Amino acid sequence: MLMNAFRRRTVLLLGSLALLAPQSATGQAWAGANLIVNPGFEALDSTGWPTCWEQAGWGNGTASYQVVTGAHGGSNAVQVTVAGVTTGDRKTMMLENTSCAPAVTPGHQYDLGLWYRTTTPNTVVTAFRHDTALGWQYWTDLRSLPVTDAWTQTSVRTPQIPPDTDQITWGVTVYGDGTLTTDDYTMEDATVPSGGGTCTAGDACTKGAWQVQPIDNPVRSMHAVVLHNGKVLLMAGSGNDPNQFAAGTFTSAVYDPQTGSFTTVPTPVDMFCSGHVMLADGRILIMGGNKAYPDATHGYEGLKSSYLFDPTTGSYVQTNDANDGHWYPSMTEMGNGDVIAFGGLREDSTGSVTQELFSASTNQWKPTWQVNQTWSYFGLYPSMILMEDGRLFYSGSHVFGNGTPGTGAAIYDYNANTLTDVPGLQNKDQRDQSMSVLLPPAQDQRVLTIGGGNVVTNPDANRLTDLIDLKAANPAYTPGPLLPQGTLTGGVPETGAQGKMYVSAVLLPDGKVFETGGGLHDRADPVYEASMFDPATNTFTPGMAVDPQARTYHSSSFLLPDGRVMSVSDNPADGSWNAHVSIYSPPYLYRGARPQITSVAGDHWSYGSSRRITTDTPIVKAELIRPEAVTHSSDPNQRFVDLPLTVNADGSTDLNVTTNPNLAPPGYYMLFVVNADGVPSVASWVHLM
Repeated sequence: MLMNAFRRRTVLLLGSLALLAPQSATGQAWAGANLIVNPGFEALDSTGWPTCWEQAGWGNGTASYQVVTGAHGGSNAVQVTVAGVTTGDRKTMMLENTSCAPAVTPGHQYDLGLWYRTTTPNTVVTAFRHDTALGWQYWTDLRSLPVTDAWTQTSVRTPQIPPDTDQITWGVTVYGDGTLTTDDYTMEDATVPSGGGTCTAGDACTKGAWQVQPIDNPVRSMHAVVLHNGKVLLMAGSGNDPNQFAAGTFTSAVYDPQTGSFTTVPTPVDMFCSGHVMLADGRILIMGGNKAYPDATHGYEGLKSSYLFDPTTGSYVQTNDANDGHWYPSMTEMGNGDVIAFGGLREDSTGSVTQELFSASTNQWKPTWQVNQTWSYFGLYPSMILMEDGRLFYSGSHVFGNGTPGTGAAIYDYNANTLTDVPGLQNKDQRDQSMSVLLPPAQDQRVLTIGGGNVVTNPDANRLTDLIDLKAANPAYTPGPLLPQGTLTGGVPETGAQGKMYVSAVLLPDGKVFETGGGLHDRADPVYEASMFDPATNTFTPGMAVDPQARTYHSSSFLLPDGRVMSVSDNPADGSWNAHVSIYSPPYLYRGARPQITSVAGDHWSYGSSRRITTDTPIVKAELIRPEAVTHSSDPNQRFVDLPLTVNADGSTDLNVTTNPNLAPPGYYMLFVVNADGVPSVASWVHLM
C-alpha cells in the first residue's frame, strides 16, 4: 500500500447538506454518546447521497459509490467498489467542515467503530485531522480489515489527539480491487478524566457550546413536543402563512436526534397555534388551532377540533370536538391524568371563557355542563401550572397585550371553582411573551417568571424576574434578580434596562435552569444572551454560550434525552422563517465521563414505590424530568421531580418515587442520574402510572 495515497487525498464529491444527526459542539463534549453525524446513512441529501459524508480518493482505476439496502441497521448502507487500481485509493469519509467532522480535544483518545463487509483485504481505517493553523491533513492509519461476507463489527482506539487539532474525519480506505460495504459508525471519547471533572475544552467548560446544524427544518415548527421514544414532534400547521392555509397545506414532521432524519407526517387541520400536552399513555393531545386568518370582517378564528398523535404509529387520530373554538389555548395535565384547557380565541374571534376538560378515562372532551366554569378570560396561552395540592397557579405569563385584570396572577381551585388573585407580579401588563417555570425540584413548589413585553404598546422588553413560593400560606410574588444583559443584532451592547420577550427557560438534569433566546420588541430585534439560573442561590450566571441564530417569535427550546438543548424557529415581522436547528451542549458535558444507568427495575413505575437501578459509577442525585411540549415560550407542564435515593451495600441505588401524582402527573419521564461532578447520564425512559 502506498502511503502517498493518504497524503494526496482528493475529494470527488461534496454532497449538499440537508439532514443530519446531532454531534458534540466544538471543544468536544464528554457526551458518552455517538459523535458521528448521520452514523447510519439514514439522512440523504437532494442527490440521494448520505448527508455529511463524501466520496473521496485519487489515482487510477475506477470506483463506484452506492447507497444500498440490506444494511446492518436501519435502511441504508454505503458500498464502494474499486477496479483496476494500482495507485491511489477510494474511500467514504465524513465531510471536512465544522458541522460534519467530529470535534475533538487535544490529548484525548477516541474509540472508533463501524460494521462492515468486504471482499478485499486491501482496506484500512484511516483518519485525517484538522490543524488549526495548517488545515486538513492526513493523520494516521489505524486498522486493516480482514475479508468477510457477513456483517462484522470492528473498533479501534486512536492515539492521543495531537496539539492544535480541533476536528478529525475518518473512514475506511480501499486501495485494491473489491467491494466494501459499511454502516453504523460510532465515535466516543475514551479518555478517563484526571482529577474528577477536569476540563480542557476552553470556554466550553464554563459556557457550554452551540452547534448550528447544517440542516433545513422541513416545517415551520412553532410547536415542539419531545416524545417518549426520544424523537421530537414538530408541528407547523399552515406555519403562519395565509397562502399555505388557502392551499390546505398543513405540515408536521418527526425529528430523530439519533439519525438526524425528519419524517413528514400527514396533518389533517391547521394546528397553527393549537394547544398540546402529553397524556398519561404517551400520546399527544392537540386541541384547537386556526380556523381562519383575519380579513376585513373578523380576526383569527379558533378551531374546535382535537386530535391525538400516537408516537408508535406516527399519525394523528381525531377525537371529539371541544365545546368552544380555541386559538392559542393552554393545556395542563392534572394529577388524575385529566387535561384542563383555558383561553384562546373562539370561532367568532372573541376570547374564549370556556374551560375544557379532557377525560383520561373516556379519551373524550366532556360537555360544558360537566365542567366547572368560572367564565373568566385568561387570555392567550396562559401559563397554568399544577400545584402539589391539585390547584392551578396562573403565573401571569401569556401572549398578546396586557395581563388579566387585577394582579395579573391567580390561583384557581377547580374542585371549589374559586379564583384568588396573587399579588406581587411586577409590571404585570408588560409580561406578554414572558416565560414561567416550576423550578427544580418540583417538591419545593417555587415558580420563576422571566422577562416579557407587550406586543400592543411595544416597549423595550424588560429584564424583570419574579419568584413565588406556592407552599406559603398566602403565596405572593417577590422580585427576583434582573436578567443579565445581552447584545442586539450585530453585537451592539444593550443599554439601560432592556431585556427580552420570547425568552425560553429549560430545566436541566443538574438542577439548573438554562435561559436562552428572546427579542427586544414584538417579532423584532433578537437579543443574543444566555444565562444559567441556580434555584439554590436564586442567581443567574451570565455569559453562557449564545445561540448564533435569532430565536424570537414562534421559537422553542427544549431538553433532549441526552442532556443537550435543542432550539428551533424564529418568525420575524416580515413573515420570513428561520429553518436552522441549533444544539447546545451545557458545561456539564465537558466535566468528565458521564455516569451510565446500566439497569432499571422495570420501566413502569407506581406512585410511592421504590425502584432499584444500577450505574457504572457512583451517583449523588436522580430525578424524573417531564418531556417538554413547548410553544410561544410556554410549557406549563415542564417539571423536575427529585427522587430521594438510598445507596445499597452492593452498589445499587434505590430511588423513592413520590406518592403525590400532583407533583408528577402520570405519563412518561426521562430518568437522569447525576454524579458528584454534576455530570448527568443519558436518560432512561420510565412510565409513571
